[in-house]
Amino acid sequence: MIFSAQAILALVPFLRPIHASPVSAAAGASNATAMRTYNNPILPGWHSDPSCVFVAEGIYSNTTFCTTSSFMSFPGIPLYASRDLTTWTLAGHALNRAAQFPEVRTATNQQFAGMFASTLRHHAGVFYLVSAWVNTAIALPRFVLFTTTDPFDDAAWSDGRWIDTPGFTIDPDLFFDADGSVVMASSGNPIIACRLDLATGKASEPWALWNGTGAGSAEGPHIYRKDGWYYLLVAEGGTQLGHSATVARSRSLAPNATWEAAPRNPLASNRDTDEYFQTVGHADLFQDGSGNWWGVALSTRGGPALYNDLIFPMGRETVLYPVSWPAGQWPVAEQVRGTMSGPLPPSVGAVAEGEGPVVGSADAVDFEPGTSIPHHWIYWRAPFDPKTIAISAADNDSGPRNTLIVAASRANLTADTAFNASREGLSAVFRRQEHSYFHFSVDVHVTASMVGGDEGDELGVSNFLNQDQHVDIGIVNLPASAAGDTANATNPTPHFRVRANSVRYAPVPEPIVTPIPGAWLADDNAVIRLRISPCNESHYGAYASRVGGHGETLLLAVYTTALLSGDGAGTGVSWVSTPLLTGPPTMASTRILAGGAYHLLSKQVNRRTLNDGQPRMMQGGRRTQDKPPP
Repeated sequence: MIFSAQAILALVPFLRPIHASPVSAAAGASNATAMRTYNNPILPGWHSDPSCVFVAEGIYSNTTFCTTSSFMSFPGIPLYASRDLTTWTLAGHALNRAAQFPEVRTATNQQFAGMFASTLRHHAGVFYLVSAWVNTAIALPRFVLFTTTDPFDDAAWSDGRWIDTPGFTIDPDLFFDADGSVVMASSGNPIIACRLDLATGKASEPWALWNGTGAGSAEGPHIYRKDGWYYLLVAEGGTQLGHSATVARSRSLAPNATWEAAPRNPLASNRDTDEYFQTVGHADLFQDGSGNWWGVALSTRGGPALYNDLIFPMGRETVLYPVSWPAGQWPVAEQVRGTMSGPLPPSVGAVAEGEGPVVGSADAVDFEPGTSIPHHWIYWRAPFDPKTIAISAADNDSGPRNTLIVAASRANLTADTAFNASREGLSAVFRRQEHSYFHFSVDVHVTASMVGGDEGDELGVSNFLNQDQHVDIGIVNLPASAAGDTANATNPTPHFRVRANSVRYAPVPEPIVTPIPGAWLADDNAVIRLRISPCNESHYGAYASRVGGHGETLLLAVYTTALLSGDGAGTGVSWVSTPLLTGPPTMASTRILAGGAYHLLSKQVNRRTLNDGQPRMMQGGRRTQDKPPP
């Protein structure tokens, strides 16, 4: 069946707003702060498993730092900084050099591996970040410790150091007790703990802490000391709609100590509600400079209906909520919503230090000579050769300046059975999708080598979750017969191709091939803009236009975001890539012109204003799995 642009819009005629109504403020707000409203998520796009710490003293005083999971992306383990809890800047990455942890390059051949659910803590002037390295090629997860005294300087982060891992467990936590000892809690039923020697990495025999409330999948523990009690915060109920954060407390951390569950558990959850933000859980708590308590958690936007329809392409994001915690009593959290109120610190804008932009801001990258790949762009695994993707030099005589030069990789994004991540990589660099509505575009310079290249040579953009789930919008050399022209089926010429790969929830559609209009390739150095833009919350459109042309825009295809949705380990991010280039190793490098851009949109786009012709809906070619795994 063929759908017009108007018909696609009609699939979801009334979209739910991202932000719900404000909620009341947390009780006990300090007079040093003002009650202000703010919007969730505070870290939009894939930012799962948040852990935050407020630093009150030193050169980085009055700053909150947060980290999130990075799995196989590189640089890995991002850190974000804020002085007002609403404006967040990328401070850097704890894992930013392959030499820090060589396994990030050599031991990630599968898709569900990498750095899971780090905990960030600050003690005596040192930042400690402990993470779980998960790799299906090894029998057990292993814990890794990174340290720094300057989170704004990537070079200051230590090499990753193995520390003892107490069995099959993940999500390590670090708690610095008043007696100078360090307790490391981690996942399990029950949650377990051990004493850790930070100098040697040696751990004691583990002991049981708490079984949780019975919701199952107890993980993501964090320990806090307050008013003579030890409090244990735990994630329960799995990572889907039943996710939650629960609390227990004890007078002692000793083995066989008695733990009491909070009478109002869960502390945070949106299960069994129709709230726009679902899957709330895997939380952490911290105090700001005025003594107010806050919580962070992961959450998935879209409400239960879209989630059950497998529509959550951005996966799990970081949300913030106020917490009331009177002396000697249990913490009480506000329900997570899109717009909330709380005793926020004064608004001071972006942190001046740091290596990246304000989270959620737009991009317009011109690839000026002498500049670097933006710090918030990342790779799928650590690249082997930095020259694979590089910005053109000022004296670039072989092609236009202000370009991103991309050398072809042997394998495409899906790769093949011969692909080995320990020996080869992918010619792709990625940017997080951070908004439900956005324009992402790249201006592609189609050189003579591409026009006269080998069959299958390809470059373009991609919606990318992992190598098993992505939708590619490429310019590819194909015989004319690929687009239905059987009369000219010999010499390969550039075509537009929209091709999907998905092994989880959605049926895989057949590729859509469209001939590039001859006038678009009439110049020796044609420039074509490829663009990805949502039609609504459930479908995206793939577009192409000629740069410098007369405004003609082709809608190449519309596809469901269920192809890009996933939760659990290693999933939950919809990436939008800059160049994707595949082909034989002998193919000449292809240049991507200045003009890579990502712009957020505040409202639904009226597609009727585009000269789109008759767009084609990608249809399922084979069905793999209709429902999420249990």
